Amino acid sequence: MEPVDIFDLIERMAALIRAEERKVCTELGLRPVHVQVLDYLARCNRYSDTPGALTNYLGMTRGTVSQTLLLLEKRGFVDKTIDAADRRVVHLKLSAEGDVVLNKAKSAELFKQATAIFNSTQFIDQKEVFVNALTALQKANQSQSFGLCKTCKHFTIVKDGFFCNLTKEVLSKSDSEKICQEHTIPQ
Repeated sequence: MEPVDIFDLIERMAALIRAEERKVCTELGLRPVHVQVLDYLARCNRYSDTPGALTNYLGMTRGTVSQTLLLLEKRGFVDKTIDAADRRVVHLKLSAEGDVVLNKAKSAELFKQATAIFNSTQFIDQKEVFVNALTALQKANQSQSFGLCKTCKHFTIVKDGFFCNLTKEVLSKSDSEKICQEHTIPQ
């Protein structure tokens, strides 16, 4: 038996996910990028809810992201607010309608099956392999890690909760459990 090429396996899994994503998006009258934006906004923290962070995360042009956000805002799936401290900064938030659409997209059978498989005990011990592979790819591509806040080298547990040593700000439990563009992989 010939050895399996891991990259080929990952590419095939990604192709299956993309095919399912396209099918679900067609049913919802959306494009895959629309669902990717909604998913990101559901998972990002307050440091990463800007159009710039979204652009970096998706690896798309500002124009593409801008047009996508205009459409999603027009359809009532995304809300924009101006930052109180810096009026040049726009914050994005998934609306209640956007959350409903995202949950419909995520309820696809392939996603449920994949989640069950990857959360099974046979894969729990392998998660480090995936994390290491992703980290290596991000470094090779010189891209931001966008990891969970609580896995960042700047994350600190303090007496009253959580604290970011980079921003010097107190973090909520919710912030600590979401992805952050400021994430730095611990050495």
